[in-house]
Amino acid sequence: MRAATIRDGEVLVEEHPDPEPGAGQVLVRVRAAGLNGADQMQLRGRYPAPAGSPPDIPGLELAGEVAGLGDGAARFAVGDRVMGIVGGGGQGELAVVHERQLMPVPDAVGFPDAGGIPEVFTTAHDAIFTQAGLRPGERLLVHGAAGGVGTAAIQLAHAIGGHVTATVRNPDSRDAVAQLGADEVLDPEGFEEHGPFDVVLELVGAPNLGANVKALGTNGRIVVIGIGAGAKAELNLGALMAKRGRIMASTLRARPLEQKAATARALEREVLPGFATGTLRVPVAETFALDDVAAAYERFAAGGKLGKIILEP
Repeated sequence: MRAATIRDGEVLVEEHPDPEPGAGQVLVRVRAAGLNGADQMQLRGRYPAPAGSPPDIPGLELAGEVAGLGDGAARFAVGDRVMGIVGGGGQGELAVVHERQLMPVPDAVGFPDAGGIPEVFTTAHDAIFTQAGLRPGERLLVHGAAGGVGTAAIQLAHAIGGHVTATVRNPDSRDAVAQLGADEVLDPEGFEEHGPFDVVLELVGAPNLGANVKALGTNGRIVVIGIGAGAKAELNLGALMAKRGRIMASTLRARPLEQKAATARALEREVLPGFATGTLRVPVAETFALDDVAAAYERFAAGGKLGKIILEP
């Protein structure tokens, strides 16, 4: 098979042996695979694939058709449309995924959109609900809201009746972000003056930390899931104590199978019905063929996009 491949700090297309599904695994013919910030970090040598995942083929989410079944795999049949998160290897023509990490693609969703659902909606749902415990009526601040996880978080919080404030650096994207359900869309500069917020979803990184604490309401929660702008900052613990606030952080990629399966079941119950009815959607900024993978990574790194960059092998 052909796959996006990281070699010496570059991403190119190379031939690889076709993967074989093991016990409980499914062979997926990949039709769409989303790009994520973790792929950019892996390209720069800062985020290696976890054990058991291809070390040189990036890609944390995919959608496609079941092409084969390993021993004991019974949740899906050959030909079924599926999508899911993987530890790596999603950006190739074929991939193997444990059946418990896969979800059915809703009938109303095409493959380009399906390729952009698993990672960002799982990450957003886990962060704002499972980790931070956002409740109806609470105020959520989403940084970096024009990206994949940001656009997912806005829609999910809006769907339960949360009040959503989004920071977006590119003014050309602000109206579209508001249409996803954000009640306010701000320039990042001075965002802390618009609080207090019950939950802050940090997708940018350490430079926002001090202002995030200032923006918190009493018993507020900050959940960090992105550090592209930096990983280290000085923190005034006294200010955090005065708010009785909490800071938590999370990653998804290296979690064990049991935990990834749990997030997939949560998405099936609580998120996929929204795609079936059309109340949730994936903003796709641009799609690229596999042969144009280097251009896809350049487009992602350039910023200023709304939503997902999708590869279509």
